[in-house]
Amino acid sequence: MAERQADGAVGPTNVGAIVLTGMEFHAFHGVHEYELERGARFVVDLEMTASPPVNDTLNETVDYSRVYASVKKIVTGASFKLIESLAAAIADAVMEAEPMVTSLVVRVHKPHAPLHGIVRDVHYELRRGRGAGPH
Repeated sequence: MAERQADGAVGPTNVGAIVLTGMEFHAFHGVHEYELERGARFVVDLEMTASPPVNDTLNETVDYSRVYASVKKIVTGASFKLIESLAAAIADAVMEAEPMVTSLVVRVHKPHAPLHGIVRDVHYELRRGRGAGPH
């Protein structure tokens, strides 16, 4: 059921978030040959919205252990030129495998991006909801 929220927006009122923050992987993504040879550290944050379960059972919510395994497989098992494409692949997989997720935000960080200057972090953030098509 949708209700008007304090800020005037209309939306669901009984929704929570499952958040996996700081999943770190050594992987081989980038546009430069040396990035694909040496690899680098990538960090993924994933926020998934879902209604709370009626019963205290795993099958009524998001299995974050399964989500972590899926993210790990994508990040370490394939090679992408762009962190944008990596984020889209993660979003696609989670939305397909986890029907209880109503929307998500994926952040892929590339903390050691090859830049000529001092930059603490580079990341791409993708927001996806049910009904929004794949990238």
